[in-house]
Amino acid sequence: MPDSQAPQPGVVPSSAALPATNDPPDLSEGPTIEVQDAMPAETDDDDADSALGEEPESSVASLSSSVLAYHEENGRSYHGLSRGKYVLPNDSSENERLDLQHELYIRTLEGELALCPKAKGASNVLDMGTGTGSWAMDYADLHPDAQVTGVDLSPIQPDFVPPNLTFEIDDLEKEWTWRTKFDFIFARMMLGCFEDLPGMIKVAFDNLEPGGYLELQDMALPARSDDGTLSPDSSLSLWCQYCLEAGKNLGRPVFPVEEYKKYLADAGFENIVEVQKKWPTNTWPRDKEHKELGRWAYANLAGGLEGLSLAHFTRGLGWTPEATRVFCAATRRDLKDTKIHAYWPIYFVYGRKPY
Repeated sequence: MPDSQAPQPGVVPSSAALPATNDPPDLSEGPTIEVQDAMPAETDDDDADSALGEEPESSVASLSSSVLAYHEENGRSYHGLSRGKYVLPNDSSENERLDLQHELYIRTLEGELALCPKAKGASNVLDMGTGTGSWAMDYADLHPDAQVTGVDLSPIQPDFVPPNLTFEIDDLEKEWTWRTKFDFIFARMMLGCFEDLPGMIKVAFDNLEPGGYLELQDMALPARSDDGTLSPDSSLSLWCQYCLEAGKNLGRPVFPVEEYKKYLADAGFENIVEVQKKWPTNTWPRDKEHKELGRWAYANLAGGLEGLSLAHFTRGLGWTPEATRVFCAATRRDLKDTKIHAYWPIYFVYGRKPY
């Protein structure tokens, strides 16, 4: 990217229309249920222990050096296994954000880990892309009779876990080699993680026993507002568009969450259910429940915005790290602005493999 077109450090991008180039903006079948109604906004601006088990044989200590060889890039660390597939960091800052995001999901579901019938009572559970393992540990704690397996590209999970939980470091896009089929497969925030999400859903279907469930929990892009306060040329709107463009360029497209029901149906699932929720971008809603969700959602995204953007934009759009950080600062201001009544649509989609 020519220096004349690159954003200068310390200069905030203007809310320009989405450029045609990859440069930053110029700096001069089942039911759909529980769709939440529009959230009334505030009228003033004032409110701008797990049971420990034995450490598994496949623990972090026994992992090969290639898996532990993290890749350093732009001051952040990334996974070593299948290097380059996943654009989010695996350092302590990102891991803290993942734990916060887990709590945000729990609050969204009023204390529940999942919505499908296997949210309770499953016997063999797979957590795809387990991250720090928070969901898997909670499920294993609550269901001591279930065997839970969490899989991720990065060995960032705790060493000491419930005795019925195993973490494995593996690439889910390679052949699945588990000998026993699962009765519950769970995947959360896999947006832009797979080259072929519909194909991955079919793989999950093939690895479920009859009557088993797959549940996907994901956030839709772009952010939106019901009252027009989020303009298409705002930094936040542009950030969403750049994420979509970067994912496509990297071969990791952001498959539309609105199509998840269709993907499950095409894979062979039945009794498919979709539930929609909303995460406000900050504390702008009037009602206490959504205001609190907005507080957590803001912390989740604003605090981790650089980590979510750096590799994505430098690899996928050809931006410099400096340009990315400057644009993140402008986007963060939009996220904080309580006059912008924006929210993230959150989808929960599950289906059953026929008997």
